[in-house]
Parts: sequence; C-alpha cells; structure tokens
Amino acid sequence: MIVKKLTPNLYTDDVESCMKFWVERMHFEKTVEVPDGGRIAFAALQSGSVELMYGTWASLEKEPGVTGSYQRGTGFLFIEVDDLDAVVDAMNGVPIVLPVHKTFYGATEFTVKDPAGHLITFAHFG
Repeated sequence: MIVKKLTPNLYTDDVESCMKFWVERMHFEKTVEVPDGGRIAFAALQSGSVELMYGTWASLEKEPGVTGSYQRGTGFLFIEVDDLDAVVDAMNGVPIVLPVHKTFYGATEFTVKDPAGHLITFAHFG
C-alpha cells in the first residue's frame, strides 16, 4: 500500500475568512467551493502539490454518522517553506503565537493563528 496524498481538513464557523487568508497571504488557489445558502460550507485550496480543505462545523453536523463523534478543537499544521522571510512578511498583522526562533532540530520557524484559531507553524531548514 502506498499513501498518495494527505490533505488536512480543518473546520471553522467562517470558511470565507480562512479562504481569504490562504489566497491573499500564501497565494493558494481556490479549487472547490461548496455554497450553503449565503455562506460557503466547504472549500479546497491548493498551492502546487499542497492541498488544504476547510469546512464549516454546521456542515459537519449534517454528515450521517459524524455527528457526536468528534470534538471541536484547534488544528495544528507544520509547513516547510523555502523562504521564511517572505512568509513572515505575508503574515504581517496575523496573530503570532511563537515568534521566529531556531529549534533544536535545525529549523527556523514561527507560529501563527489562522482566522479559525488553528495554529500554523512555518519552518525553514538550512
């Protein structure tokens, strides 16, 4: 068996603000958008081979068998980048959880909160 792809699927009450975060700051492309009334219930975003999905908690509640089987909480992403300074610039104004620092495992990294409150660590090795 070979795992061909792994796509984080994060949940929020506001998919639109999370889409905007990734599209405007990190130049991701919106590849899928599923409306629900006047709001967006689900979106997929992609940059190269990296894909990320956001869904609403309300849409998750509509999935048979899923209701009651999860807990709301904070997601954590670790993303390796080639230019940390460019990402620091792109994250201007975003809540910083951990400022830029060197790690014991050889990365320079920092952590921010996305609009849904998920923690995203951007790291550069080298």
